[in-house]
Amino acid sequence: MTTHTLSVLVQDHPGVLTRVASLFSRRGFNIESLAVGPTEKEGVSRMTLVTVVDDERFVEQLVKQLNKLVEVLKVLELPESSVCREMILVKVRCDNTNRSSVIDVVSLFRGKAVDVGLTSVTIEATGSHDKLEALLTMLEPYGVIELVKSGQVALGRGQKSINEKRARV
Repeated sequence: MTTHTLSVLVQDHPGVLTRVASLFSRRGFNIESLAVGPTEKEGVSRMTLVTVVDDERFVEQLVKQLNKLVEVLKVLELPESSVCREMILVKVRCDNTNRSSVIDVVSLFRGKAVDVGLTSVTIEATGSHDKLEALLTMLEPYGVIELVKSGQVALGRGQKSINEKRARV
Protein backbone atom coordinates (compact mmCIF):
# COMPACT_ATOMS: atom_id res chain seq x y z
CA MET A 1 0.00 0.00 0.00
CA THR A 2 1.35 3.39 -0.97
CA THR A 3 0.19 6.88 -0.12
CA HIS A 4 -0.40 9.36 -2.93
CA THR A 5 -1.08 13.08 -2.74
CA LEU A 6 -3.07 14.64 -5.56
CA SER A 7 -3.27 18.38 -6.14
CA VAL A 8 -6.40 19.23 -8.12
CA LEU A 9 -7.27 22.66 -9.50
CA VAL A 10 -11.02 23.06 -9.90
CA GLN A 11 -13.47 25.74 -10.84
CA ASP A 12 -15.03 27.21 -7.72
CA HIS A 13 -18.58 26.00 -8.41
CA PRO A 14 -21.19 24.42 -6.14
CA GLY A 15 -21.10 20.62 -6.15
CA VAL A 16 -17.52 20.16 -7.37
CA LEU A 17 -16.40 18.66 -4.06
CA THR A 18 -19.29 16.21 -4.16
CA ARG A 19 -18.45 15.11 -7.70
CA VAL A 20 -14.78 14.56 -6.85
CA ALA A 21 -15.57 12.66 -3.64
CA SER A 22 -18.18 10.57 -5.48
CA LEU A 23 -15.60 9.59 -8.10
CA PHE A 24 -13.37 8.15 -5.35
CA SER A 25 -16.31 6.43 -3.68
CA ARG A 26 -17.65 4.85 -6.88
CA ARG A 27 -14.25 3.34 -7.56
CA GLY A 28 -13.83 2.02 -4.02
CA PHE A 29 -11.04 4.36 -2.93
CA ASN A 30 -10.92 6.02 0.45
CA ILE A 31 -9.86 9.63 0.82
CA GLU A 32 -7.47 9.67 3.78
CA SER A 33 -7.22 13.48 3.84
CA LEU A 34 -8.99 16.27 1.98
CA ALA A 35 -8.37 20.01 2.08
CA VAL A 36 -9.97 22.58 -0.19
CA GLY A 37 -9.30 26.29 -0.43
CA PRO A 38 -9.02 29.24 -2.78
CA THR A 39 -5.91 29.78 -4.91
CA GLU A 40 -4.13 32.87 -6.20
CA LYS A 41 -6.61 32.91 -9.14
CA GLU A 42 -10.13 34.12 -8.49
CA GLY A 43 -12.73 31.44 -9.20
CA VAL A 44 -10.21 28.58 -8.87
CA SER A 45 -9.84 26.34 -5.83
CA ARG A 46 -7.21 23.74 -5.00
CA MET A 47 -8.11 20.36 -3.56
CA THR A 48 -5.37 18.37 -1.88
CA LEU A 49 -6.40 14.73 -1.66
CA VAL A 50 -4.45 11.95 0.00
CA THR A 51 -5.33 8.35 -0.82
CA VAL A 52 -3.75 4.97 -0.18
CA VAL A 53 -3.70 2.41 -2.99
CA ASP A 54 -2.21 -1.04 -3.41
CA ASP A 55 -1.51 -0.75 -7.15
CA GLU A 56 0.11 2.24 -8.87
CA ARG A 57 -2.18 1.79 -11.89
CA PHE A 58 -5.14 2.82 -9.74
CA VAL A 59 -3.61 6.27 -9.22
CA GLU A 60 -3.25 6.71 -12.98
CA GLN A 61 -6.88 5.65 -13.35
CA LEU A 62 -7.99 8.17 -10.70
CA VAL A 63 -6.07 10.99 -12.40
CA LYS A 64 -7.63 10.14 -15.78
CA GLN A 65 -11.11 10.00 -14.27
CA LEU A 66 -10.60 13.30 -12.42
CA ASN A 67 -9.47 14.96 -15.65
CA LYS A 68 -12.77 13.93 -17.27
CA LEU A 69 -14.78 16.01 -14.79
CA VAL A 70 -15.83 19.28 -16.43
CA GLU A 71 -14.91 21.50 -13.47
CA VAL A 72 -11.43 19.99 -13.06
CA LEU A 73 -8.77 22.24 -14.59
CA LYS A 74 -5.64 20.27 -13.73
CA VAL A 75 -4.56 17.22 -11.71
CA LEU A 76 -1.03 16.66 -10.49
CA GLU A 77 0.32 13.83 -8.37
CA LEU A 78 2.79 15.43 -5.97
CA PRO A 79 6.10 13.69 -5.26
CA GLU A 80 6.98 12.50 -1.75
CA SER A 81 9.49 15.35 -1.52
CA SER A 82 6.69 17.95 -1.61
CA VAL A 83 6.07 20.33 1.28
CA CYS A 84 3.12 18.82 3.17
CA ARG A 85 1.53 20.26 6.31
CA GLU A 86 -1.45 19.63 8.56
CA MET A 87 -2.77 21.60 11.49
CA ILE A 88 -4.06 20.20 14.74
CA LEU A 89 -6.03 21.68 17.61
CA VAL A 90 -5.96 19.50 20.70
CA LYS A 91 -7.49 20.09 24.11
CA VAL A 92 -5.47 18.48 26.91
CA ARG A 93 -6.32 17.97 30.58
CA CYS A 94 -4.07 19.88 32.92
CA ASP A 95 -4.04 21.75 36.20
CA ASN A 96 -1.66 24.04 38.04
CA THR A 97 0.72 21.16 38.79
CA ASN A 98 1.32 19.99 35.23
CA ARG A 99 0.34 22.93 32.96
CA SER A 100 3.96 24.03 32.46
CA SER A 101 4.93 20.45 31.54
CA VAL A 102 2.24 20.38 28.85
CA ILE A 103 3.40 23.76 27.52
CA ASP A 104 7.03 22.52 27.48
CA VAL A 105 6.05 19.48 25.39
CA VAL A 106 4.13 21.68 22.99
CA SER A 107 7.04 24.12 22.61
CA LEU A 108 9.31 21.21 21.62
CA PHE A 109 7.03 20.74 18.62
CA ARG A 110 6.87 24.47 17.89
CA GLY A 111 3.21 24.58 18.84
CA LYS A 112 1.46 27.11 21.01
CA ALA A 113 -1.28 27.32 23.58
CA VAL A 114 -4.27 29.13 22.11
CA ASP A 115 -6.61 28.75 25.10
CA VAL A 116 -5.83 28.13 28.74
CA GLY A 117 -8.42 27.18 31.33
CA LEU A 118 -8.32 25.93 34.91
CA THR A 119 -8.56 22.27 33.86
CA SER A 120 -7.41 22.25 30.23
CA VAL A 121 -5.22 23.87 27.63
CA THR A 122 -5.92 23.99 23.89
CA ILE A 123 -2.89 23.55 21.67
CA GLU A 124 -2.34 24.54 18.05
CA ALA A 125 0.44 22.93 16.01
CA THR A 126 1.32 22.55 12.36
CA GLY A 127 3.65 20.14 10.65
CA SER A 128 3.93 16.83 8.87
CA HIS A 129 1.60 13.98 9.73
CA ASP A 130 4.42 12.18 11.58
CA LYS A 131 5.32 15.25 13.64
CA LEU A 132 1.71 15.75 14.75
CA GLU A 133 1.35 12.06 15.62
CA ALA A 134 4.51 12.33 17.75
CA LEU A 135 3.05 15.37 19.52
CA LEU A 136 -0.15 13.45 20.26
CA THR A 137 1.87 10.55 21.65
CA MET A 138 3.65 12.93 24.02
CA LEU A 139 0.35 14.55 25.11
CA GLU A 140 -1.57 11.29 25.69
CA PRO A 141 -0.33 10.77 29.27
CA TYR A 142 -1.90 14.10 30.25
CA GLY A 143 -5.26 13.13 28.78
CA VAL A 144 -6.51 14.30 25.42
CA ILE A 145 -10.04 15.64 25.83
CA GLU A 146 -10.69 16.30 22.15
CA LEU A 147 -8.86 17.04 18.95
CA VAL A 148 -9.38 18.06 15.35
CA LYS A 149 -6.92 17.85 12.46
CA SER A 150 -7.10 19.69 9.18
CA GLY A 151 -6.62 17.89 5.94
CA GLN A 152 -3.15 17.90 4.48
CA VAL A 153 -2.17 20.80 2.25
CA ALA A 154 0.81 20.41 -0.05
CA LEU A 155 2.88 22.18 -2.68
CA GLY A 156 5.71 20.91 -4.82
CA ARG A 157 9.18 22.14 -3.92
CA GLY A 158 11.06 24.74 -5.92
CA GLN A 159 9.91 27.30 -8.43
CA LYS A 160 7.72 25.01 -10.54
CA SER A 161 3.97 25.52 -10.26
CA ILE A 162 0.90 23.48 -11.09
CA ASN A 163 -0.07 26.45 -13.28
CA GLU A 164 2.97 26.23 -15.58
CA LYS A 165 1.37 24.02 -18.18
CA ARG A 166 -1.82 25.09 -19.85
CA ALA A 167 -4.82 24.11 -17.77
CA ARG A 168 -7.98 22.83 -19.42
CA VAL A 169 -10.74 25.47 -19.20
